[in-house]
Amino acid sequence: MKAYIFEIQNFLNKINSSKIFQWSIIAVIIISALLIGAKTHKLSDDVVAILTFLDNAITVFFVIELSIRFITYKDKRNFFKSGWNVFDTIIVIGSLIPSGGSGILLARLLRVFRVLRLVSMVPELRLLINALLKAIPRMGYIALLMFVIFYIYAAVGSIMFNSINPVLWGDVSISMLTLFRVATFEDWTDVMYETMEVHSMSWIFYLSFIFLTAFIFLNMMVGTILEVMSKEHESFRAEANGETGEEGQPASRAQIDKLEKELLEIKQLLLNKQNNT
Repeated sequence: MKAYIFEIQNFLNKINSSKIFQWSIIAVIIISALLIGAKTHKLSDDVVAILTFLDNAITVFFVIELSIRFITYKDKRNFFKSGWNVFDTIIVIGSLIPSGGSGILLARLLRVFRVLRLVSMVPELRLLINALLKAIPRMGYIALLMFVIFYIYAAVGSIMFNSINPVLWGDVSISMLTLFRVATFEDWTDVMYETMEVHSMSWIFYLSFIFLTAFIFLNMMVGTILEVMSKEHESFRAEANGETGEEGQPASRAQIDKLEKELLEIKQLLLNKQNNT
């Protein structure tokens, strides 16, 4: 019995690891996305029935694919320790909600998120998402500093320009929205020229704000993401080539540490030998 189960697992593992099966999953995800877009148009009843049948078939395919992946997983207890496996499971289970009755809106929304499975199936996309998630804590500090700058400039703008245009500078919250418009370069010159008619030097206020937010902070955000992404690419290449060292370090770093340790041991042996002689 165990040998029979082992043969089934091996067979399913070959299917799961084959490129044809992986590309088939990606193709089905793309078809699922096209079906979602097609359903937003006004279609005849016959076409809607065909699309509904295809949608149900795609749901069954996803259930089978997830079941195969679970069966071929070596340690079943560790299956849900992977965030991508949990993500795929939630999406697939959500697709099983009936699309009729009061749950029709929820079912449609969950089916829309099936497109996100494309991220979990393509390693390069997973790499980008992992890098973005790891960069969020660092970006949070930059965003906090940016909020402080926004708040200071909003308070100054509300005090100085409130009498000129209360719609744009009525209070701090409205002023922050106006500054967001300035930071995104959405007709910001109209706002600047309006205040320059009363305060001729107010251009300093806008240019300094744009220099801080649009140039410095934005480049800091991009630099942080690129730094984390570079490390993720290095780890991904090392893991793909089976060159990861201890504690997940890239092979080059692990080899250097090993060589340094061996050199210290050789040096210690030579010193001991010299002392003995």
